[in-house]
Amino acid sequence: MDRLGVVDEIFLRTHRGLGTPIALQGLWRTADRVEPALLQRIHAALRVGPLGRRVIRSRVPGARRCWQPNTRAHPLEFTEGVLPLEALLPWADTLGTDLDPEFGPGWRLAARWLSDGGSVVALTCSHALADARGLVHAADSALRDVVDAHAVSAGAGRLEPIAAEAEGAGGGRSRCAGESEWVDAVRQWSIVVGGTIRALRHGIPKRPESEGPVRAGVGELGVHGAIMQFRADEWDRVAGEHGGTANSLFIRFVATLLWDTGFPASEISASLPVDTRDEPRVDNDLAMTEIVVDRADTPATLRKKARAAYERRMSSPGGMPEELLQVIPDRWAYALSKGAGERDILCSNIGTLPDSLRTVGDHPCIGIAARAIHPGLTTTHLPRTRLSGYLCRSGEDYVLSLIGLDPAIESGTALAEFAMEAAARLGLDGYPW
Repeated sequence: MDRLGVVDEIFLRTHRGLGTPIALQGLWRTADRVEPALLQRIHAALRVGPLGRRVIRSRVPGARRCWQPNTRAHPLEFTEGVLPLEALLPWADTLGTDLDPEFGPGWRLAARWLSDGGSVVALTCSHALADARGLVHAADSALRDVVDAHAVSAGAGRLEPIAAEAEGAGGGRSRCAGESEWVDAVRQWSIVVGGTIRALRHGIPKRPESEGPVRAGVGELGVHGAIMQFRADEWDRVAGEHGGTANSLFIRFVATLLWDTGFPASEISASLPVDTRDEPRVDNDLAMTEIVVDRADTPATLRKKARAAYERRMSSPGGMPEELLQVIPDRWAYALSKGAGERDILCSNIGTLPDSLRTVGDHPCIGIAARAIHPGLTTTHLPRTRLSGYLCRSGEDYVLSLIGLDPAIESGTALAEFAMEAAARLGLDGYPW
């Protein structure tokens, strides 16, 4: 039985309003117009793919929630008509609403034709369903299925849609299997009790620290995004000239950008997600580590800091076993893990995307971005994180997606301008979407 991990459940709680709401999004841009029939075939492949699942509660205290197949899906969102380029990101920002990993569809596929003659395709999912690499895996699986189905049907002389169950099909039983529930509960409680006893030998754990300094006078919160695209050879060259790597240049870029927006402290705490999966799968298979960036840091010094940080991971609260968060009530678990992994900036290096993602059907992509968005975020749930960066490589390009969570960032246009200025000072020549 496929059950939720600790990180899966953290993001499930954020979906319920216990933490910062997060949805993940992949954006594909093509130079020409993608036909609706192709989008429908991709949508059908996604419905029966790894994103086609939902969370089921356990009836046994201590047993973990499990995943159940679910072919229910939001209909493909496609409207004929031209979307201005400057409206691309504001449109994409709206696609995270009404995603429910537990009681309804947790993902959405949408597309628009653009004013430059191209198209944008957006795949958005609840973070409870997948992390960034998981979303990449799901998209890879769907696009490969579409290509394979096209090849088979072309040989037969016609193009058939990928089979999918009727809209609204739930996909099986609504509860986890009974016998395995008890086995899982015994395992969970054994880990929690044993780990808690060992932790208490060192004294009563301290109450978790606040997720960050209080931000006074924030007023109405605006979440603003920008996307920058760079030639990979130029990015790697600049990183090498500074004694760094593509990743350490990325960290320096995001930190520089936050200082440019007026961040007053001389040091910036950066959280760095670490992919911990040993095989392709959609689960939230990641850990977090952190480094401190100061104004004197270079890509070379950040390379050393990051290398050391990857050897240590952020631990569970008070040294207690992390499984504790799965056997206690959600609000208690939220209180114990509140702000976990949040620092001044987030630098998520998603890595190189598979070649299958470089085309949508037979339409070559001129840019692919991966990022997180925050549907419904209010000042009540304002995170410590002020600026998030997501870097991925596709073919000959790096694409850097930025999400501003600080009132000092007044608009997406302002964020893009800050980014272009920071890039120029680092010797990079990028252009915004």
